[in-house]
Amino acid sequence: MNTGKKAVHDFWDNASCGEELYLTGWSKNDYLKQSEIRYRLEPFIPKFAEFEQCRNRKVLEIGVGLGADHQRFAESGAILTGIDLTQRAVDHTRRRFQAFSLNSDLRTADAENLPFGDETFDLVYSWGVLHHSPDSAKAINEVFRVLKPGGKAKIMIYHKYSFVGYMLWFRYALLKLRPLTSLQSIYSKYLESPGTKAYSMAEARKLVGKFRSSEISTVLTHGDLLSSSAGQRHNGTLLRIARLIWPRWLIRAFFAKNGLFMLITAIK
Repeated sequence: MNTGKKAVHDFWDNASCGEELYLTGWSKNDYLKQSEIRYRLEPFIPKFAEFEQCRNRKVLEIGVGLGADHQRFAESGAILTGIDLTQRAVDHTRRRFQAFSLNSDLRTADAENLPFGDETFDLVYSWGVLHHSPDSAKAINEVFRVLKPGGKAKIMIYHKYSFVGYMLWFRYALLKLRPLTSLQSIYSKYLESPGTKAYSMAEARKLVGKFRSSEISTVLTHGDLLSSSAGQRHNGTLLRIARLIWPRWLIRAFFAKNGLFMLITAIK
């Protein structure tokens, strides 16, 4: 494992995404509560993922995390496989699936080198994962490779021109008198694991350029709207004041395209 990938692995192996915020234990009720919070904060996931359309389809999820979306795929009757870079996430999802008597082929694996044959899956799903990979383009090429012809990729990656990015730039570039710092550098250093990336629409289209067709959109998140407790890493007086005065109605009305989450549906 190279240095960049090890840094990503170690970051997420310390705590899977959302674990410290939304999971207080490992019981069935704890996992149910985590799911409830996840879909309340990110209500656009079910519509995007189309869980209910996956019955008897071979589905791969890259980056299972705490397993909430993986559970929805299983409950919808998917023939399910899931990977994560960290054993911690795989263990969480296995524990969750045991609690709910669900089945999946779960394993630790690297998105840049998927351990599956060509044209294996009907759907590859990945929510907020591939932008952490040191070589995201290689990972998306792997998604293309393991999809069957006509298969679908559903991928969320971060959008560069988002309010989350602008806020981080304001705090860590402008206020530190380094206004020439790029947004990409800001994401890499201050948003989640080291080396995290974010993409413009044009860059995202290039990432999925091999696919026969693609649809790309962005959504405002609770992070962009400062409507949740997310972002404790950056807690302080400035963030507390911002939460009180943040013009959410104005952002929703006039800047709806400046959300952090970029939703990509691509067909091979």
